[in-house]
Amino acid sequence: MSDDAERYMAARTILGPELFKRLRTARILMVGAGGIGCELLKNLVLCGFNDIEIVDLDTIDLSNLNRQFLFQKKHIKKSKAIVARETALLFNPHVKITAHHANIKDKQFNIGYFKSFDVVLNALDNLDARRHVNRMCLAADVPLIESGTTGYVGQVQVIVKDITECYDCQPKPVPRTYPVCTIRSTPSAPIHTIVWAKSYLFQQLFGEDEDGEEELDKAAEDGENADEIASLKKEAAEFKRVRATLSQPGGAERVFDKVFNTDIHRLLSMEDMWKARAKPTPLVYDDILSASAPAPAGAPSTGSGLKDQRVLSLKENVQLFMDSCDRLQKRAALAPGTPLAFDKDDADALDFVTATSNLRSTVYGIPNKSRFDVKEMAGNIIPAIATTNAIIAGAQILQLFHVLRAHWTSCKPVYLTAKGVSTMPPAPPNPSCGVCRDTYIPLPADLSRLTLGALIAGPARAIEAFAGDREISVFEGSRMLADPDLEDNLGKTLLELRVEVNAFVMVVDEDGEYGNVAFVISELPSSHDPSAPPYILPPTPLPSPPKRPAPPSVGLESGLKRPAPENEDAAAPPAKKARTAPAAELKTDASGAVVLSEDEDDCVVEVEVVGDGARAGGEAVVGGREGGVARKEGEAKGGDDSDVEIIG
Repeated sequence: MSDDAERYMAARTILGPELFKRLRTARILMVGAGGIGCELLKNLVLCGFNDIEIVDLDTIDLSNLNRQFLFQKKHIKKSKAIVARETALLFNPHVKITAHHANIKDKQFNIGYFKSFDVVLNALDNLDARRHVNRMCLAADVPLIESGTTGYVGQVQVIVKDITECYDCQPKPVPRTYPVCTIRSTPSAPIHTIVWAKSYLFQQLFGEDEDGEEELDKAAEDGENADEIASLKKEAAEFKRVRATLSQPGGAERVFDKVFNTDIHRLLSMEDMWKARAKPTPLVYDDILSASAPAPAGAPSTGSGLKDQRVLSLKENVQLFMDSCDRLQKRAALAPGTPLAFDKDDADALDFVTATSNLRSTVYGIPNKSRFDVKEMAGNIIPAIATTNAIIAGAQILQLFHVLRAHWTSCKPVYLTAKGVSTMPPAPPNPSCGVCRDTYIPLPADLSRLTLGALIAGPARAIEAFAGDREISVFEGSRMLADPDLEDNLGKTLLELRVEVNAFVMVVDEDGEYGNVAFVISELPSSHDPSAPPYILPPTPLPSPPKRPAPPSVGLESGLKRPAPENEDAAAPPAKKARTAPAAELKTDASGAVVLSEDEDDCVVEVEVVGDGARAGGEAVVGGREGGVARKEGEAKGGDDSDVEIIG
């Protein structure tokens, strides 16, 4: 018996010759090589899959080593995809594994690339990439097996076009955001002071020297306190002078006096701010070190326990602030042109954020946090459990067997909770989903030659539903490129309009009678005749979108048409309202495209993660780094090291 036959004897016997033959010839794309990805690759290799490709942009970090067992300490800072391949080949050197240290959204991973696989397995760590892979798999008509874990819960979902729900059939929670003035002037929870220390003060002193005027101007436009905004602008200007003298003797003390005394006194001078909230208490550096001043409310006393899990006293926080500030300043001085960036595994940066956030919490009477808690909240950490990843990766393989057999009714969503493993019948696609209900058409094109007008006159009008003089609009993400009232861009090339390879250019029926058509842009082959049209259409007739079901009558005005999509990954443009301003008055980007939808509040600091300390404030909803969302007990869609938003 050959070594190969002996190696796979058990798998062949358990799976049967037919299924085993199928998995030996199947081409598998695995996106993500982190917590779930390591377990998944091990399973694929040991089961007998023979042709695997891995795509992962990330590099190995120290914090990965407790669960991502394909990596060792010597691999830190190396590519996850490449090291995962090297380690997996030690298990089975006869498997063909191709690794790409790249972003799955890069142009080489186009619709043709996805079509070359039999199944795609997701082990991703962010919402944007998940949505992109979801759309590419729908456009390529390739089954996708989605997965996610967070803590002790996890989920596996099979996505097959026109058979099951896609990733976007159910809405996802948006990240929690906080107004600038809450972070900068009126914090009320530990997460506020931690975000301020990490995203504001650390950046002001050691990071990119950015001008925050635009952010503050937008905050003023959106109705935040004008006096407070003016004070914050003055504060920002002073920070530039403080940063310039940070390396001089007494630099750290000057920073302390500014942020914890001078700036607090300035805020106290705006008496209207404190009519309905407790006033902050300025800190005096010399008094704290001499212990002559009573500790303000919120200041802890020295406790006992493990170093990182002990809440420091006020004096200890001051000392840690001074020491960490000095360490970071010396590092910054060694490379003046290279700004520092916060990393939860950077001891100097974490010490600075811990001390700074606790001192600010003391000023505002907010409970202090241990270094361990600050790392969890600032580093977007939800405890990741290796066993959970292993169970979910195993469930993905079982679902993969069903997919290879085309047993779609057996492709049930799998949920792992503290109560055990459960399944549900596969749900059909959501009829209102603006992603999987779209019609996808691949369009290789020369972006430097194909104009928007030519795209409309050629490919768009070649679709039977959009032929003739039917009014249509064209969108790319949240940007409107053209509609019956906007013809300014028709002579511009797609390159001039900043449309990129792998973009989805959406053609929308203005009357809402037909569904949307998404042209999936890819590069023209080099052999394409330069004298031919700058695109290649699939064989005619092109697929035509189905008619939309008649919406229920709920008092909609007859003048309403199709609105723009909320964001580039959201449901594709349902119906837009009649324009209330001429095109010249609408907001456009540098390419001339009309930006119809932006974040509702640009003057916010977005917080994707809060740790256990903030979860008590509301319902924890996970929307993960290696998973989706945990919607309710028993219905987990999570992510290893996932993001957490607070609702309520």
